[in-house]
Amino acid sequence: MFDIVWRSLAIGIGATVLMDIWAFFLHVAFAQPRPNWGPVGRWVWHLRNKVFHDDIADASPYAQEVALGWAFHYAVGIAYGIILVLLAGTAWLAAPTFLPAFILGMVTVGAGWFLLAPGMGAGWAASKRPNPMQVRALNLVSHTVFALGLYGTALLIR
Repeated sequence: MFDIVWRSLAIGIGATVLMDIWAFFLHVAFAQPRPNWGPVGRWVWHLRNKVFHDDIADASPYAQEVALGWAFHYAVGIAYGIILVLLAGTAWLAAPTFLPAFILGMVTVGAGWFLLAPGMGAGWAASKRPNPMQVRALNLVSHTVFALGLYGTALLIR
């Protein structure tokens, strides 16, 4: 049992790290802005009172919002690693395949599009952003990288 738990945790962490490396690559190679986890931390902090904001920047700041945002980012990645193992089964840990990881990676885009983005005031699937199609495309690619991280980490630790 402990073996399954640590592998699930490692898979989620590995996938999240790969996603962060991808974001750093986009920043260095294409001058894409680096992820700012402060607004996410502020949103998480305010979840106890409100889920959907007109603009998270208008919510009162929280001193540790950047740290909370990073912690939330990794907690969600770990949760997705656990969900993958629960859904794919322990046999998947012995012989990982990409398809279950990819399906989960694509499903997780929905959490960002239909909970996080509107929660922070960006609209459904970033519809209120000046470049929603670019945001959506980057989300799909980033979550594909996340799926590769789920699969790759599972291969490394099998």
